Amino acid sequence: MEKLVFQNGVKKDQLLSATNDDHGGVIVELKEPMDSTVFQNMLKASLSKWKLQGKKGVWIKVPIELVNLVETAVKEGFWYHHAEPHYLMLVYWIPETENTIPANASHRVGIGAIVLNEKRELLVVQENSGRLKGTAVWKIPTGIVEEGEDIFEGATREVKEETGVSLLSIESYIMCYFPAVHLTGIASLIFAVFHLLQIDTEFLEVLAFRQTHKALFGKSDLFFICMMRPLSFDIQKQDLEIEAAQWMPLEEYAAQPFVQKHGIFKYTKDLCLAKAESGYPGFTPVPIASFFDGSTSFLYFNKDGLDQESSAIHL
Repeated sequence: MEKLVFQNGVKKDQLLSATNDDHGGVIVELKEPMDSTVFQNMLKASLSKWKLQGKKGVWIKVPIELVNLVETAVKEGFWYHHAEPHYLMLVYWIPETENTIPANASHRVGIGAIVLNEKRELLVVQENSGRLKGTAVWKIPTGIVEEGEDIFEGATREVKEETGVSLLSIESYIMCYFPAVHLTGIASLIFAVFHLLQIDTEFLEVLAFRQTHKALFGKSDLFFICMMRPLSFDIQKQDLEIEAAQWMPLEEYAAQPFVQKHGIFKYTKDLCLAKAESGYPGFTPVPIASFFDGSTSFLYFNKDGLDQESSAIHL
């Protein structure tokens, strides 16, 4: 006779495979197809077990191939947390206490790129879609930062995609200023990022940012205005999104009635002029290592101002 293995009064082979998260909950990643009735029995048994163990939040990641199991989970009290192209995340709160499960991501991140050349000409575009289509308004290149992409990377990519104008990247910096250096892999990346960020006025800065709410799909929006230095100057516009692109004298851009009257356009114009005329200080990305896993992220701050303050402290 088959020997039955029980855990907390529940047959072990009827439980869903799960891993513990860092906050007293569990995470289930469904991978194998199963009948919805079988899944329902396993889910009920697992919830009973997790409740006895004092677990809190339960996350179930359902790949798009197993969409037949979503209705079953919802009937057991799960709700939608977020969705991605290839999966849906469901969540459930077990204890009779306040639900502390974090909400889905609440913001998207956009960038606007101020690209000034040595002639005080600004790289500007006219949009081929959206609210400004057909208005003849010239504006700076803008776009959305992609998942896993840093702000300065998104700004460089968007300018390249919309206008074909290259901006000084990590690789080109190394080639220009350290031609004798040949590094590979992670060491090369660390070296490149470190040296790139030492020259904070020649490359990218965040000059300002804006936060708005109830934007796309009701989410909030963070929009970063970035200062960029061009590496090439020949424009090859993207026909799908851009109607026209050109280098325009800064004063001509600033004189546009639309720019002078409307919020962020007006302040973008003011930032352009301030940066060109008085060296308005921006925020430079500086790499920092995570205390938890050693991964690298970027802290944006006025590095020159911090250096000056540190120097004064040491005097």
